[in-house]
Amino acid sequence: MKSASENINVEIAAFPVRFQKKGQITVPQVMQDRLNLTEGDMLALVQIDDLVLLTLKQPQVPQLADKITEIREEEGLTLTDLLDGIETQREAIWHEQQL
Repeated sequence: MKSASENINVEIAAFPVRFQKKGQITVPQVMQDRLNLTEGDMLALVQIDDLVLLTLKQPQVPQLADKITEIREEEGLTLTDLLDGIETQREAIWHEQQL
């Protein structure tokens, strides 16, 4: 019987970074290239006891906003139509909860 770890291909690499003034670190260029990082990308620093991980953090709000805009445009709705629809749904939910 195989263990769960035998079924997972994980690439592990370590890169030295220097802690600089104002708490800044520089992500090595090779890592920036591999992860396709560009200026302004969000990362998350995670602490687990003495272990520190730097991981990609994908903000959901811009992606959701893009998706809502895409759907609205496909349906031919204006922003006013969308906001009116949200208000109608809020009222329907409120009335449903009052029953």
